[in-house]
Amino acid sequence: MEHGAQAVWADWSAFLNQMRTFFWTALPVLGKVLLVLLLAKLLLRLARTFVQQLFLPSRRRKTMDSQKAKTLETLLQSGLRYLIYFFAGVTILSTVGVKTESLLASAGIVGLAIGFGAQNLVRDVLTGFFIIFEHQFIVGDYIETAGFSGFVEEIGLRVTKLRDFSGIVHVLPNSEISKVSNHSRGDRTALVDIAVPYEANVTDVQAILETALADIAERLDTIVEGPRVLGVVSLDPPATVWRVWARTKSMQHWSVEREMRKTLKTALERAGIKPPYPRTILEREGSEQ
Repeated sequence: MEHGAQAVWADWSAFLNQMRTFFWTALPVLGKVLLVLLLAKLLLRLARTFVQQLFLPSRRRKTMDSQKAKTLETLLQSGLRYLIYFFAGVTILSTVGVKTESLLASAGIVGLAIGFGAQNLVRDVLTGFFIIFEHQFIVGDYIETAGFSGFVEEIGLRVTKLRDFSGIVHVLPNSEISKVSNHSRGDRTALVDIAVPYEANVTDVQAILETALADIAERLDTIVEGPRVLGVVSLDPPATVWRVWARTKSMQHWSVEREMRKTLKTALERAGIKPPYPRTILEREGSEQ
């Protein structure tokens, strides 16, 4: 019994000695790794501040479009971030004893990327460059792509971020962005259909609509052309549907449409023209004609 206890104690002591030796041996390495991580975090903050200060004078002097400046700013921040990550990773590998020089020399950077299944990463980065250089869209644009729609919040080397009207942020790999519908380029068209009772006088209705649209044109500086009455587009009792049109500045068509609906409805009601309601005619069986 005593001999067995001594053997257990000897094994335990040997284990503790091994752990102590490993700890004191690994402590400098762990310290270096932590130091590299702290330096990388510091460099990320410095890089972000540097890029923000770099584009700040351009925004203040308005020497370039603010959306373009923000797009280039996010792209540069993304590139510097990945560069810092790369050098930090290589430094940590070297610290723990991995010979990164021979690794890169034997496999090559391209072979290493393919070996780790990074083909998508390469496609993401290349597509990100084409998005910027071809000016497909910039930060602040409202776009539809890959089944999603929203305002562009960030364009990075690898991903693009969209925020939709409900506030949800969609993160899309750049390689999935193949077809883009950009709603923020050029003027937009505002179309509103107004239903009036079928028996309403056509001449009176048109005069009321034109007067209301003239008032809208004076109040809204977001309208580029119009608004004007296009005419009757549907005859479907109990309603006659009128369509009005306007050309607006970029991304202002929704607000103009809302204002036209409100103003036209108010004008028609003031003239005594109420919205058409579905009518049901009941015939009593056996009633005299």
